[in-house]
This record gives sequence, structure tokens and C-alpha cells, in this order.
Amino acid sequence: MRPRILIDGFNLALEQGTGVSTYARNLSYRLGSLGAEVEVLYGRAVNAKLKPLLREVAFFDDPSQRMISTRRFRQVRRMLFAGVNEQVAAVPVTGQVVIDTYAARLPHFDRLWNAEDLFVRTHNHFKLLKRVVPVRTPGPPPALVHWTYPLPIRMPGAKNIYTFHDLVPLRLPFTTLDHKRRYHRLCMKLLEQADHIVTVSEASRRDIINLLGADPEKVTNTYQSVELPPQFASKPENLARDEVAGSFGLDWKGYFMFFGAIEPKKNVGRMIEAFLASGSDLPLVIVGKQAWKSEQELKVLFDDHIKYIAQEDGRLVTKRKIILLDYAPFRLLVSLIRGAKAVLFPSLYEGFGLPALEAMSLGTPVLTSNTSSLPEVVGDAAVKVNPYDIRAMVEGIRALDADEDLRGHLSWAGRRQAAVFSAAAYERRLADLYARLGVELDPTTPDPPELPEYEPAFERG
Repeated sequence: MRPRILIDGFNLALEQGTGVSTYARNLSYRLGSLGAEVEVLYGRAVNAKLKPLLREVAFFDDPSQRMISTRRFRQVRRMLFAGVNEQVAAVPVTGQVVIDTYAARLPHFDRLWNAEDLFVRTHNHFKLLKRVVPVRTPGPPPALVHWTYPLPIRMPGAKNIYTFHDLVPLRLPFTTLDHKRRYHRLCMKLLEQADHIVTVSEASRRDIINLLGADPEKVTNTYQSVELPPQFASKPENLARDEVAGSFGLDWKGYFMFFGAIEPKKNVGRMIEAFLASGSDLPLVIVGKQAWKSEQELKVLFDDHIKYIAQEDGRLVTKRKIILLDYAPFRLLVSLIRGAKAVLFPSLYEGFGLPALEAMSLGTPVLTSNTSSLPEVVGDAAVKVNPYDIRAMVEGIRALDADEDLRGHLSWAGRRQAAVFSAAAYERRLADLYARLGVELDPTTPDPPELPEYEPAFERG
């Protein structure tokens, strides 16, 4: 009998992805490959009392198109009594509702559950009452629940483990909007109640032990997996080259690139300053959503000596060739990454640093930071600099721009380093962890699910 394992759908939003959604989605596929019966618990605004067909319709509906009218008194009551007679309902996936649009964002699952506004209500419940909320699914509990984020929820009768990706709100408080005392309180409460804590790098594991005082035996680093759909990653180069030229007007290996959310942690402001100071004749392409404080990160582009020129294709291009793209479809993004001379990812702090590894897996040289988890993740297969030192960044960019042998070595070494974080390696680490918690997984299960194309790292915060 296959062990039942439940994960949360907190960041598995159907509208857009985040770093945690990619983690959760890959986790679901690896668990399926290991022979688990995978269940996913969502918290979408879907009433459990709806008939099955309407429940399926509402689950896959666009929330912005729904008129949701809930009285204030009911909202407060449901928040205060979160976990009491919680209505968790199965989400039928019958095929009557066409969900092809969401196929690339859905996890692997054998069963979907939903509790109306679960994550919002439990967050507010903890905010007010400082309690972790118990939630049960109908029937016997699963063998293990893997919460992919520090959530104030637990499932009685099951082993409960929580992934702490990093402690950025405590290490770099100026880079996040989290309420720091509440975040610390939640982390400490989960450390007390969890059966185990999972993280994604040795750097994050050290932070959890040192900052929170966690028992080292209770914290395991499983890393993550780097998985790109082969139909995009292995596309013939001539086709990828034509896509880059036709869609963006860029020459193959004729530009530098950054992809990721534009926010303080990503260090985009210093990166732009360093690139302008490097004197490179090539453009820098920045692909990413403008998030919190993005205007500060991009303020150098608004200086009087740098003017915007609106192009006919809708891009914004400075006279110093900084190209801003809010979005690129995933198939084009992969081609953009492959076609870049190098990817710049000088983040101030990362729990894992997936964008750097994604670029390396495609054979694109990478410049990244020598802080947090990034040195252990990229190894010797990238140019590493102090992310606070603009001069060091300038020299790194110049070296990548001028040294063909360096780029060739990093292209080869990057692919080799990325292979360390393959799906198979990740499965072995997961199976070992779960076995220590009494849940045996079988990696020899026939016909494991294949990971389809998914939303890229730049969609993830």
C-alpha cells in the first residue's frame, strides 16, 4: 500500500508562481516518483458546501472574476474558530472543467483538498491568538504532512514537517515586509511542535540552529532539484537563436542577463551600477516583476544622464542598453538564458539560489554572490563576488565579457555542478529523511510521473 503524503498548496497558486511554489511542485513530482500517494491541500475561496461540479468550477475559476460577498461578522467568526469543525472538502477533477491552461502550474497529485481561505484565516488566527491551528481531512490522516513553508497549521494524527527555506526576515530584515516578531514567534512555535524541520542548504540549516536554537538532530538539509523541461532545455540551438532574435532583437551571446523578482534582496540596483561602470558594449536584459521597493533598485535608470527610449515592440531601453522586460513566456525565457553571454545573479541572500543553477544547467556562465547558500550551491562553477562590493562586481563582469576561455570553462563546469542537484539525487535525500520519520518510499515504482514545463524562477519571489 502506498504511503499517503500531503503537502500544502499555499504557494501553488494558479495565477502565478513563487519560489516556494516551484519547491512544492517539484516535491510533489518527486514524491509521486518515489511511490507516494500525493495529496495537496489548498486554501482557495471555494465554499465546501458547493455541489461537486460547482466546487470544481470555483476551484479553477479566476478569483478576480468572482464576486465574493462575505459578511464581516462571518469573516471574524471563521478566523477566531479556525480549526474547529474545519470544512475540508475534496476537489473533484473530473475532466468536465477544461484545465489545460493550468497544467503547467499544477502539482502532481492523486487527490486535491480545499479549505475555504485556510491560509488567510490561520495566519490571522495566529496573529491574534498566537496558536497553531489543527486541520483534519476527512477519513484517516495521511502518514506524513510536509508543509512547504512555515505555516501556523498542523494535522493531528500525522507526522508534521515544515520547510524553512531561509531566515531572511531575521538575517536581512530590511529586505522583507514580514512582521519580524510575529515571524520569529511562529518559527519558535513550529520548532516546538514539528516532528522535523527541513531546509534547502547548509547555510540555512546553520541559521536555523544558530538563530533559533534548534536541535541539530531535528533539522535536515535536503537541498532542491533543478529540473527544466527537455523540450526547452535541449531545443536545437538554431531554433533558440531564431527565437531570441525574432522575439527580442538580440544577438546570440550578445547580451548579459538577470532574471528574478526586482526587490531589495536581489541586489539589482548595485548590479545595474556595476554593469554601467564595466563599460561593456553589450546590453543587459532584466527579466522580472517589479516587487517591493523595486523603484529604489531601478532608480539609477531614472537619473537625468540616462533617458528611456520607447521602442516599437514595447520594450523600455536606456541609452546605455538596459532592457527591462516584466515577463517572458517560459519557452522564450529558457532560450533567452541559453543565449546570454552570462547571467548575473548577485543576490544579497538566498536560501538556495535556484536561478543561478538553472542558468548553469543550460550551460550559461554565471556571476553570483559569495554569501549565504550560493557558494555551496554553485561550487567552483561560477564567478563569485562580494555582492556589496560594486568594484568586485565590475571586475567580474569585465572578465566574463572579455575572457572566452573563462566562459567556456564555466559553461562546462556549470552543467556538471547542476547535475549534483538532479531529480534522482533529490529523491534519495527525501527518501532518507522520510525513512527516519517512519515513512518508507519506494523509488522503483513503475511509470513515475514526468515533470512537465513549469513557470520559471523569475516568477518566484
